[in-house]
Amino acid sequence: MPSKPKSPAKSDARAKTRPPLSKERVFRAAITFADKFGIEALSMRKLGELLGVEAMSLYKHVANKDDILDGIVDIVASEIEVPAVGGDWKSSMRRRAISTHTVLMRHPWATMLMVSRANIGPSMLRYVDATIGCLRNAGFSVPLADHAWNSLDSYVYGYTLVKLNFPIEPSEYASVTEQFLPLIPEARFPHIHEMSRHIIDGQHDGMNQLEFGLDLLLDGLEKLLNSSALVAPSPRRRSQSGPRISGRI
Repeated sequence: MPSKPKSPAKSDARAKTRPPLSKERVFRAAITFADKFGIEALSMRKLGELLGVEAMSLYKHVANKDDILDGIVDIVASEIEVPAVGGDWKSSMRRRAISTHTVLMRHPWATMLMVSRANIGPSMLRYVDATIGCLRNAGFSVPLADHAWNSLDSYVYGYTLVKLNFPIEPSEYASVTEQFLPLIPEARFPHIHEMSRHIIDGQHDGMNQLEFGLDLLLDGLEKLLNSSALVAPSPRRRSQSGPRISGRI
């Protein structure tokens, strides 16, 4: 049987109960869509369908899809813990890195946007400025602070991308390793074979830990900071006019 046409009165009633369209609502809907279907599938038409409006209505609030991408990246940045300026810089930067990874795992599409676009929204600027401020307050020079936060971010972004795209689930490591063991003969590949045996036998879970590499980086930066402090005055004792900020956002 053919479906009955929608009642104009019911359609009007639904339109009246929907919250008014706004830039914030468009951005939040785009995040919901991207979390479920991926950023590649996002389009103005599909976003309009999700919001229950015609695609053209979106252009009253956003310029184009790029405008949406800029907006949703900034919202993601607002979810990341901002490091404190002052106190224990290593703890602050450690929490920042772990928070970044946690947020990016919650929004699997966001990492590539973070690394491939010039993100200069207010939340991103606040996040980066606080990061540099935390390092500068700890005694890092401007160049060293720039290298430090970019090294940490490169590690976190890379770790996150590997985890998001790795073809084997952690619970399957041992069984998959056992399947591949015949291709790793001990005579030809003794060290890989030994490690594989440890995973199969349960002596090692084979899982890479974010904190392992993160702590290596932070310990190395601390040593570098201490050694540089022996040959140069602390930035905190220099002119109070404020540091010049250089860095990639």
